[in-house]
Amino acid sequence: MSLATIGTALAPSALLIAGVYAIKPEFIAYAIAVAGILAGYLVFSNKPRKVLNPTEFQNFVLKEKNEISHNVAIYRFALPRSTDILGLPIGQHISLAATIAGQPKEVVRSYTPISSDNEAGYFDLLVKAYPQGNISKYLTDLKIGDNMKVRGPKGAMVYTPNMCRHIGMISGGTGITPMLQVIKAIIRNRPRNGGNDTTKVDLIFANVNPEDILLKDQLEELEKEDDGFRVYYVLNNAPEGWTGGVGFVTPDMIKERLPAPAADVKIFLCGPPPMVSAMKKSTEALGYTKARPVSKLEDQVFCF
Repeated sequence: MSLATIGTALAPSALLIAGVYAIKPEFIAYAIAVAGILAGYLVFSNKPRKVLNPTEFQNFVLKEKNEISHNVAIYRFALPRSTDILGLPIGQHISLAATIAGQPKEVVRSYTPISSDNEAGYFDLLVKAYPQGNISKYLTDLKIGDNMKVRGPKGAMVYTPNMCRHIGMISGGTGITPMLQVIKAIIRNRPRNGGNDTTKVDLIFANVNPEDILLKDQLEELEKEDDGFRVYYVLNNAPEGWTGGVGFVTPDMIKERLPAPAADVKIFLCGPPPMVSAMKKSTEALGYTKARPVSKLEDQVFCF
């Protein structure tokens, strides 16, 4: 809590005490008690409120929509108060629900916000619309002012500073969203920023075409800012002069670009199911612990 917040709360309390003392000194004890209650209310009413509910869906209003490409957009949803935060642990995600025509029951899908609790009053979702994607198509049709049902947090991953020495990440397409959440948290908590996180991060980010590389500007800025973070891009259809990887992510790429298996190393995977399945086999063949069907926090290879 900032000194400014405390000062703002104490100022009216001090004026109340001074005023009562000047007019009715005998009531000073009551004035002090009331002033204390007032100060406490003002201090804690300004404290960020976590709004997520893990058991019940809540409606959040679409505030902005920023189209990145013909089928990708960033959706900004407003929280009830400008000081509210989602209350989403780093590495976890939220559930979105909607009633879709032709579906027998409500459709629920998981998404990872690209914003964090450092940004109050809203949360951002990066969503790619797929032809068969019920929720992604539903989001595409939302108008500013429409509601979206949200529940959370959920997920087995809760990132904490220095939980390991080195993280290797492999993501494809929109699978970059949980990776970005963790990367930003690590860099935000570096010693130079007043934190203590010294974790190194290497990311392999695979896509089909150059225009499919989501959030590339953000990733490049983070790489410039932090010498403990590196990105290696892989494209199926690489243009002439491309200096990154070409084709699918191979065991050789993993061996060259990511940390070798060790007790203080973790590998994070997120992307299309066929890619994740292939990466599980590749990492196991390279000596990392075999990924479980459902990942646990303590796993060396963790699939979001």
